[in-house]
Amino acid sequence: MTSLTLFGLFVLLMLAGVPIAAALGIGGIVAIAMANADAQWFGLMAVPENMQGSIAKYPLLALPMFVLVGSVFDRAGVAQRLVDFALACVGRSPGMLPLVAITVAIVLGGISGSGPANAAAVGGVMIATMSRTGYPAPFSASVVGAAAATDILIPPSIAFIVYSVYVPGASVPAMFAAGVLPGLLAGLALMVPAVWLSRRHGWGAHERDLPRPPFWRSLREASWGLAAPVLILGGMRVGWFTPTEAAVVAVAYGIFIGLAVHRTIGWRDLYPIFREAAEISAVIMIVMALAGVFAYSVATLGLADPLVQALQASGLGSAGVLLALLAIGIVVGMFLDGVSIFLIFLPLLYPLMIAYRWDPVWFGVLLTMVVAIGQFTPPMAVNLLVASRLANVRIEQTLPYIGWLVLGFTLATVLVGVAPWLALWLPRSLGF
Repeated sequence: MTSLTLFGLFVLLMLAGVPIAAALGIGGIVAIAMANADAQWFGLMAVPENMQGSIAKYPLLALPMFVLVGSVFDRAGVAQRLVDFALACVGRSPGMLPLVAITVAIVLGGISGSGPANAAAVGGVMIATMSRTGYPAPFSASVVGAAAATDILIPPSIAFIVYSVYVPGASVPAMFAAGVLPGLLAGLALMVPAVWLSRRHGWGAHERDLPRPPFWRSLREASWGLAAPVLILGGMRVGWFTPTEAAVVAVAYGIFIGLAVHRTIGWRDLYPIFREAAEISAVIMIVMALAGVFAYSVATLGLADPLVQALQASGLGSAGVLLALLAIGIVVGMFLDGVSIFLIFLPLLYPLMIAYRWDPVWFGVLLTMVVAIGQFTPPMAVNLLVASRLANVRIEQTLPYIGWLVLGFTLATVLVGVAPWLALWLPRSLGF
């Protein structure tokens, strides 16, 4: 009865339009009150304790800093310079602009940790350019929305930070390193259908009319942005700083680029940048605090045990259960963002991971790839929604094109599921 109340109330509140943080908190509080009815109000003392305990964790100090990194680099004009450098590298033959958009999104993923922010940065530069050279606006929005989904795989990733907090054995450096190869693989899986569709339909016929930026000049201007992922990951690898310290260094580096190098932001611009990052971070922290109450209800009241036992008795085996979870994850990812999915489902998935002895780092990468697919799969794809607004098209207009990109990303996810070494090789080689 308690488990039915917990999940039923949560779903009803979500359907009623209640913010996800409030839905998680109310569902958890009601479940705790029902389980501690004899203790009167003393049982509810677990609520503030778990709210505080859910966010009073050292790795989470990096979260607002990486949010700020994305805001700083977005305003610093890094995206345009990366686009110019990519155009100088790949040339101007038909089908190259989608490749440029995906490549730039991957590089920006090594700076920011937010898919919608990545879609906004890349889309703000690429969608207009693609439209001028003959690409349909719905296709341009599809490519940008899908490419931005690699952001939560390429470190630094906010989703990886949240996952590492809730799953023992999956440290932040290990998750960051594990996401590199799958993120690149996912990007390649998007490039193939994007270029194929472009050349099949003859789009981009006017790409040759674009001026090709000089290689060395564009490399010099883009080098500051290209160095940011190296600074973040390289600094952690050689022991110069922890992930939290790396985030602070990245913020200082981004402000230096914007103020002194590119001079695209002034001192007066810093306040709105800091305010925007603070608002986003506060929302995430509130969701995490109330999700802690939900997780406490699931774990302490033993609500996950019947699910684990039922799946083990189903005869599906490890592979069958994993496929079922991935299918559910894609559907859920269409409606919720990655952080929310982790906070809701990790209390249920962690016992399954232990029962089937899945590697926590590999499983985290695989789960993140599934979440990434949902971020650009209609009807409620957050990345695709941002890109569609920039392209001034309805999200349903992207359906003829987005399916091919979803298929490519899904195949990359299946490959990582079949070959765990794709996620585990780099963290093990680096000693994480």
